[in-house]
Formats: sequence, C-alpha cells, structure tokens
Amino acid sequence: MKETIKGNLGNPEKLEQLYRDDSTAFESEFRELYTDTEKSDLMAFWKIRLDYQKLYDKVKGISLTDIVILVSVCLVTGLLIKIPYIFKMDQYEIFYTRNTGMIVFFGLTLYTVLTSRMPDIRKLLPVAGVFLILTVYVNLLPSVTGIDSINLVCIHLPLMIWSIFGIVFINFDFSDKMKWIGFIRYNGDLAILMALMVIAGGILTGITIGLFEAIGIKIEKFYFENVVIVGAVSVPIVATLITRKYTILANRIAPIIATIFSPLVLLTAIVFLVALAVSGKDPYTDRDFLLMFNIMLVGVMAVIVFSISETSTSGKQKFTEMVLFSLSVITVIIDLIALSAIFYRLGAYGITPNRLAVLGSNILILGNLSMIIKDLYKVNFRNVIIQEVELTIAKYLPVYLVWIIFVVFGFPLIFGIK
Repeated sequence: MKETIKGNLGNPEKLEQLYRDDSTAFESEFRELYTDTEKSDLMAFWKIRLDYQKLYDKVKGISLTDIVILVSVCLVTGLLIKIPYIFKMDQYEIFYTRNTGMIVFFGLTLYTVLTSRMPDIRKLLPVAGVFLILTVYVNLLPSVTGIDSINLVCIHLPLMIWSIFGIVFINFDFSDKMKWIGFIRYNGDLAILMALMVIAGGILTGITIGLFEAIGIKIEKFYFENVVIVGAVSVPIVATLITRKYTILANRIAPIIATIFSPLVLLTAIVFLVALAVSGKDPYTDRDFLLMFNIMLVGVMAVIVFSISETSTSGKQKFTEMVLFSLSVITVIIDLIALSAIFYRLGAYGITPNRLAVLGSNILILGNLSMIIKDLYKVNFRNVIIQEVELTIAKYLPVYLVWIIFVVFGFPLIFGIK
C-alpha cells in the first residue's frame, strides 16, 4: 500500500478511499512514508488527522457530565411516558399510540442538544415550537379508534419527528450531505445496539420476575409500570451514548451484521417470490396479504439502506456489493407487484386513505430503489465507490419528508376525521 499512497499524495479522494479500505494498514504505511518523504500540506493534514484520531480514541470515555446528562434526559423521558399512570388516565392505548414516538424522539433530540458543544438557541426555539405544535395537534384529534386518516397520522408522525431529530443531529447544516450520511449510519448502529440491549433487558426482566416469584412476591405490574416502560424509552438514549463514546464497538459489529444479514434477506426474498407464484396467494383481492406484502417491502428497503451505509465503512466488499445490487433488483420486482395490486384495488374499490398512503409510499420507494440500483450497478461494474450510493440515499430523504408532511396534515383535511 505504501507505493499506492506515495503515488497519490496529490489525490485527496484516493487517499481517503485507501484509508477507508484498510485504516490500520494505511496508518502504518503512511507513518513510515512520512519519515522518508518530503513533507507537503496534504501529508501534514493526514499526520494531524491520524494523530488526533489516535489520541481521541485513547482519551474518549464516559465522564461524570455524560452520566448526569444521560440520567437527566432518561428521567425526563421516563416521566413523560408515565403520564397516563401519574394522572390515572383511562385511555392508555390512545395516549401511547399518539405520543410514544414523540416522547422517544424528544428524548433523543434533548440529549443531542445537551451534548452539543455550542447549541444555537435561535435554531432550537423553532424545533421546540414544532414539537409543541405537533404534540397539541395529534392529541386534539378525536379520540376515536378506527378512523383511517387519524391512524395514518399516528403512523407517520413518528417519521416526521425522526426527520426533525435528524435536522438537529446534523446541526441544521442542510448543505453538507456527508452529515446526512452520518445520520443514516447512526440509525443503523443505533438499531443494532438497541436490539442487543432489548435482548439483554428481556433476559434481565425474566430473571428478576422469576427470582421474586420464587420468594412469593408478585412484582410484574410494578416492574412493568416503573422499569419496563421507562427502560424502553431510555434504550435509544443509552444506545446513542454508546455509539458516540465507543465508536469502535459499533464500527466493528454493524458491518459484520450487515454482511451476514443482507445475503439472508436476499435468499428470503427470492424464496418468497417463488412461494408466492406456487402458493397461488393473491395480493389483488386479499387485503391482509397485501398489507403484509408492503410491510415486508419496507423492511427489505430498510435492510438495503442499512447494509449500504455499514458496508461503506468497511472498505471494498465485492460479494456484499453484488448481494445488495441483487437484493435491490428483487425488491423492485416485489414493489412492482405491490403497486399493480394497489392500482387494481383502487380501480375496483375506489380511493381510501389507506390505499392512497400505501400507493404514495410504494411509488417513493420505487423511485429511491431505481436510483440505488443505478448507483450499485456502477459500484459493481464501473468501479465507483459505494459512498456514491450513500449520497444518493441522503439526497432522497427530503422527498420522503414531503410525503410524510402531506399525510400528517393533508389526509385529515382531504378524508376527514369522523
């Protein structure tokens, strides 16, 4: 690698690619090259960068301030999620359906703000205003179950709040697409750590309840109301602390899971399409099957985005990149089947909020997948780096946000709330 580095000392993009492909080898060869080569501004930059990263990894840890902020935010979030129990509300289900996502992302946003070095109050006030307006809006909707437009608002509102959290996460720097890419990677790392923490929490819950039952004490109700609920909304915040303070942990676990998981999802998708053809199951007339079909589509799309973001952090992986390309093609086929079924049901049974919402989301996914396939083709057959795919995904995020805003505010106006 030393000769490659030496031959590209005037090419910043190539040096960055070499570093991402194998950071350990790059650092070792660069330091040896640095002592034997005439210094340049670019070499001085890389020397400072590598030295800083090494020092940063060494001194980075959890301080008392980190613990105080973490505990404080978890307590605030825990109090908010326990509002129905504190005020002895009757309609627990409606409260949690409408407010759980809001509370979780409020906690994440608050933690991000408090751990930011220089939060800009002028920017944060509008964010606080948006949180307040959305909270009032969703809780003023009629407390009636079974209204499609209201149900869709409850489903899409957490996605809208997630977008607002993303804006705070990137420090309102909309022009820097690399920060959007960092946000996507953060979500992938967060999902993995949360899953591990939930598994560990489930085991701890089983052991705790079992131990108290062994001595004749029933603590299930108390434990659920005071530990499980508060712990559930605190998991994302604790996982965020881990991703920040122990980046090497997330950087090693996430790519491995992505490498293993994406081929399994590809195999599952292929088997599913074959089984669909053989079983005679009809998404055109079976409403519940079409719903599950679309849930699977969204899940596979999430796996693709997550796997791309994690693969890009671990260098060139030809097999994984080809798997992702194949999985994207299969997912487009699934999406086209779903779209044809939706158009059929629209023609046969008319327009409803649910059908229009599913149609819009499927069209957006199809557009995004088409762009991803185009870039992954270049990655596999034109020697383009996979970071270009990440950039495409980042640029497409505002398109989803526009659709989410339309569903949250437009659907109740178009279809009514009664």
